[in-house]
Amino acid sequence: MVRTNDHDFQVASPAMQVERAVAELRFGRPVILTNGPRKLAALALDSASPTIYDQFAAAVGGTHSLFLTMHRASQLLPGTVSDVSVPLEGITFSEASCLAYGLRAQVPARWLEANSLMAASAELARLALLLPAMVCAEIDGLESRFAACCELHQSILTDADAARQMFDVAVRTRVPLRGLGDAEFVIVRGGLAQRDQVAIIVGQPDFTAAVPVRIHSSCITGDLCGSLKCDCGDQLRMSLASMKALGGGVLLYLDQEGRGTGIGAKMRAYGYQHLGLDTIDADAGLGFGSDHRRYEAAIAMLNLLGIAKVIIFTNNPTKIAALSSGGIEIQSRAPLLGEVTMENAGYLQTKKARAGHLLDDAGLFAAE
Repeated sequence: MVRTNDHDFQVASPAMQVERAVAELRFGRPVILTNGPRKLAALALDSASPTIYDQFAAAVGGTHSLFLTMHRASQLLPGTVSDVSVPLEGITFSEASCLAYGLRAQVPARWLEANSLMAASAELARLALLLPAMVCAEIDGLESRFAACCELHQSILTDADAARQMFDVAVRTRVPLRGLGDAEFVIVRGGLAQRDQVAIIVGQPDFTAAVPVRIHSSCITGDLCGSLKCDCGDQLRMSLASMKALGGGVLLYLDQEGRGTGIGAKMRAYGYQHLGLDTIDADAGLGFGSDHRRYEAAIAMLNLLGIAKVIIFTNNPTKIAALSSGGIEIQSRAPLLGEVTMENAGYLQTKKARAGHLLDDAGLFAAE
């Protein structure tokens, strides 16, 4: 918030306005997005109850529509290359949900290209770790029916981006790790949602030279539970051991479950994978692109630690590009490949073929 005088804190910053709107969506309540005279009420289908959905439909006189991202739309309407809006008059909550993310949804009879306010509402949903399927309606003349709702201008989303770069060290302390000896955990707090991110320093890295670094996005199933559907847990442990063997390094553990979609969406996608979809098509069926992770936090953490040059442990060229564009010098890349199993071979092959990951074919097909 911006301080207005010696006693009052009244004007919310862009980041705070976005965070309030995100909280409202997670609680299943509508938010209002504005741009000039236009006002759009938006409700996240993922968190709304059937009762709230019906109340929303009644409040807008049946003029509501369903926003679908181009990823979801292209599955329902082959050849579609834009976000779309599907009229919902007479459509029940369960029917709208099936249309938004069901595998056997019927092709909509009518649809229009979605507008930028609808797309902005979906971006809020993604920040809320909800599916980007939004029930939307223009509310010109109906504002009084939504008077209690959180309201923000579309430009606030852009203004709030500055908060993604703002991080500070909250605490750092020694933690002894099995097989690795003493490590230092550095907790960095900040970003748009003020989440805590973790830097794990193993060994005694020379911060004046190229530092071995692994950027690792959280994977509860793989890192914590040993899931066989991915090699994330293997990559986590292999990178820590490799960095220790090199004399030291830093693992940045980022709160970005499910390639940035959240644990709920990740579990939905797993269900679709069990039915035969690959990881990218499963995410597309939920309205997501192939990867929604961002790396401002990683760049800020490296800057806070005084690391300007790295040896990056990754197979993902997107991470390399993100660090380079953020001013971090990449001296070299160290590949990582965990155990290839019958359960994760297809996943790894998809990452290579469709996401451009730098993986060796010989290792990928070892389990077949």
